[in-house]
Amino acid sequence: MNESADVDPTPSIEGVGERGTVGVADDLARLWVPHRMVYVSDDRQPTKSDCPFCAAPDMSDEDALIVFRGKTAYVIMNLFPYNNGHVLVCPYRHIAQYDEASVEEVAEIGELTQKAMRVLRRVMGCHGFNLGMNQGEIAGAGIAAHLHQHIVPRWANDANFFPIIAKTKAMPQLLGDLREAIAVAWADPPD
Repeated sequence: MNESADVDPTPSIEGVGERGTVGVADDLARLWVPHRMVYVSDDRQPTKSDCPFCAAPDMSDEDALIVFRGKTAYVIMNLFPYNNGHVLVCPYRHIAQYDEASVEEVAEIGELTQKAMRVLRRVMGCHGFNLGMNQGEIAGAGIAAHLHQHIVPRWANDANFFPIIAKTKAMPQLLGDLREAIAVAWADPPD
């Protein structure tokens, strides 16, 4: 009888996982996103001088991924989308909280949100939406210093096996291509 077949050749070391990794193994995969370090590297939120939502309106629509420019707010593609077609409605003013928005800004943010929903339904055939504003860093806002409304299209079958098993989201369209399609549809009212 070969007793060595029953013996684990790897010595048991506290804190070292089965594959020689440090730490306790869990069931979560890790998606390494070093570009997000700008949001977590320090406790500083962008100021008006280095805020991406303040800089975007000074760029071309194509470069900034802006879909539509209103009087007090604009619609922009989310650079790190939760789902295909994820857009943001941002006021031009550098304000952090919804209750700091003027009556005009609140009205236009609402109008642009409604229009974005109609356009996304027409362009993408989505079945529903997640809408939301994360107010403050503690509430999960990546850029808490500049107010922005998320509009995330949803489909009946968008929760397929890939994000559940692989914990990864497949994005079927490039941001620039999708921005162009949404901007064209925005300017072309439905019959």
